[in-house]
Amino acid sequence: MRVALHSIIRDGHEAAYDAAHAAIPDDLVVSFQRVGIHDWQIWRSGRDLFHVVDCDDFAAAMRALDDDPANQRWQDSINRHVDHFVTSGPDAEGMVLPLVWTFATQRDGA
Repeated sequence: MRVALHSIIRDGHEAAYDAAHAAIPDDLVVSFQRVGIHDWQIWRSGRDLFHVVDCDDFAAAMRALDDDPANQRWQDSINRHVDHFVTSGPDAEGMVLPLVWTFATQRDGA
């Protein structure tokens, strides 16, 4: 599955956020692989971050990472730069942006 997320960086933390993502910790990479996250891409426009996550099951992956020590260390570090995620409801399901349109779906008539 592929999901999109939207988060906001704290004012003035743009460069620090970018630098923190030069490479995430190796133990977090292992944790992501273990929970079925295959790719996580982030684009930034000003303070707005747009994430695209390719994974087996986003909600299950987020639940599995809740108690993961590598993820807890990463969250403690990166959250000083992140103001919040834009959500529409509680839990991981509320983080996912609704899909509006895809060219491939229209092209293929699906």
